[in-house]
Amino acid sequence: MHITLRQITYFLATAEAGSVSAAAASVGISQSAVTESIRELEGQTGATLFERHSKGVLLTYQGHQFLRHAKLIMAAVADAGRALNDRSEAVTGTLNLGVTSLVAGYFLADLLARFRRIFPNVKVHVVEEERQFVEHLLFNGELHLALMLVSNLEDKLALDHETLVRSRNRVWIAPGHRFAAMDCVSFAEVVEEPLIALTIDEMLQGMRSWWRPHGLQPNIVLHTASVEAVRSLVATGAGVAVLPDLAYRPWSLEGDRLEARPLQEDLPTIDVGLAWRRGSKRSEATNTFLEVARDRG
Repeated sequence: MHITLRQITYFLATAEAGSVSAAAASVGISQSAVTESIRELEGQTGATLFERHSKGVLLTYQGHQFLRHAKLIMAAVADAGRALNDRSEAVTGTLNLGVTSLVAGYFLADLLARFRRIFPNVKVHVVEEERQFVEHLLFNGELHLALMLVSNLEDKLALDHETLVRSRNRVWIAPGHRFAAMDCVSFAEVVEEPLIALTIDEMLQGMRSWWRPHGLQPNIVLHTASVEAVRSLVATGAGVAVLPDLAYRPWSLEGDRLEARPLQEDLPTIDVGLAWRRGSKRSEATNTFLEVARDRG
């Protein structure tokens, strides 16, 4: 097996964009080149990485497993370049980093571990708070950066931000659910099902705003602040959920597994990024954290 960085790059672009054509546009090559690269990758791994459907492509269970490794590979390549740079040992100081709940559980750990490995002389202090208080701490200068859902950012006049990952919302279902036979699902079909609602990081408020323009009322049977509770309840058939791919990790399940289907309606993405006070002078420690975060993949 001889997997190339080019194949991994095209695979990641396709997984992120959800279609071959959009992936080709993002990396600046022809659609046929991306298709051929993915075909070669599937042949070399012996796995079907994507399922094709009317709106593009979806990662298979094996595709999600490969995605995790692909991101680690690209991050390791970026780390290798920095490890050869004498600057990494010279960077010192303190970084006060804010984080919100969903991001803390599904984005922070790997990024923080990488940063500490590359820049061991920077002390990082992490504070987890609600989005509103994180913005307050940024504005007051008590935090240098915040890793959060920048799609929820409220004070865009006082705060700058940079998006790192855009995460699509999909319907989470149990493998035997009737939606499993569908390429995509409409809001009208979702409201016929019991819905498990996640409350952290303003996910519930955002979800309600999606339904309102369609004149539909979701049948919410349970509210929870735990993504793992949503995962378990959906996997065992207690209901369905509409959540971002950011938290969709089927390989982490032992036993019952999740499946996900795209929605017919175009929903806003859930965007993870970094925010800081507009006009503030960023320290070297802050800038290096930004650099590492951009290479997360």
